[in-house]
Amino acid sequence: MFRTYQFRLYPTKKQQEKIHFTLERCRLLYNRLLQERICAYQGEQKNLTYYEQKKTLPDRKKAIPELKQVYSQVLQQVVEKLDKTYRAFFQRVQNKQKGGFPRYKGENRYRSFTYPQSGYTLEGKCLQLSKIGSIRIRMHRGIKGVIKICTIMQKNGKYYTCFSCQVKPASQPKTGKQVGIDLGVKHLAVTSDEQFFSAPKHLRKSESHIKRLQRSIFKKKKGSKRRKKVVKVLARTHEKIANRRKDYAHKLSCLLVQAYDFIAFEDLSISNMVKNHQIAKNIVDAGWGQLVQYTTYKAESAGKRVVLVDPYQTSQRCSCCGEIVKKTLAERVHRCICGYEQDRDINAAINILHLAQQVAS
Repeated sequence: MFRTYQFRLYPTKKQQEKIHFTLERCRLLYNRLLQERICAYQGEQKNLTYYEQKKTLPDRKKAIPELKQVYSQVLQQVVEKLDKTYRAFFQRVQNKQKGGFPRYKGENRYRSFTYPQSGYTLEGKCLQLSKIGSIRIRMHRGIKGVIKICTIMQKNGKYYTCFSCQVKPASQPKTGKQVGIDLGVKHLAVTSDEQFFSAPKHLRKSESHIKRLQRSIFKKKKGSKRRKKVVKVLARTHEKIANRRKDYAHKLSCLLVQAYDFIAFEDLSISNMVKNHQIAKNIVDAGWGQLVQYTTYKAESAGKRVVLVDPYQTSQRCSCCGEIVKKTLAERVHRCICGYEQDRDINAAINILHLAQQVAS
């Protein structure tokens, strides 16, 4: 299995220029390759393949000398990136989902490039990159496994590297415990054994600050330095919010995997739920999908199991007798004719666990 480690880079001004030069060359190549695919299909009804476009790279270097200043495998990765985008598009069409045809990358819209096999070396506190140089790196934690892919990323004026490492699963001690988890807005997670994990609501807490920045941007002239400065501040504010949400999801998922061997979640269609604009912001701010994703991959690496179940009527069904008890969203206590009374979310979490046990058996 693979695990990704992200570290902060501190390039010099010259190295920053080289990174931006590489990003721009990759962006222009990506757009050119996309244009060729579109023209080939419109003119000859032909779909260009990854290998056909990859073979053209040596000739492109002769015609465009600037491409020689970019490591060869980085350019090959651009071709592969476009090919993956095309294959994902056709797969969505086959599955009758929303298409999303590949688009041209605008200026400052191409933010990363990849060394897939070689061209990079980790030497102590520096990362040696071919055609760029030795960049200082902050290794805030150790790396486990063998580094297979190195990706350089620029985001909001900061530079990062992501190492994709092949690691062996390390199983954790078994606890013998099973749990069902109901995801919500007021409480991010409620467990079947009556634990409540609150939703931090990072976006809501910073909402007034974000609105002030958005009004400030609206008042400033497009293209002005002052407007660009505020845009950067707004982008970094959103980045901080995303990082806080991610950090909370990592900590909570780690806690769940350490405490339980079998974890059950609802298989929620979040993309459909956010179409309700009254609760969309709260759902996005909670980060349900992120929590499920992190818990799933951590459980897999720890030798434990996560099961997703159909959420249909998990909140309405009585976990004691199975009777359907209709409730509005305002009703927070489940009361059944059988005499069972419980918090609405705990009752739903117990139902989720029962369904997961049936699926697993």
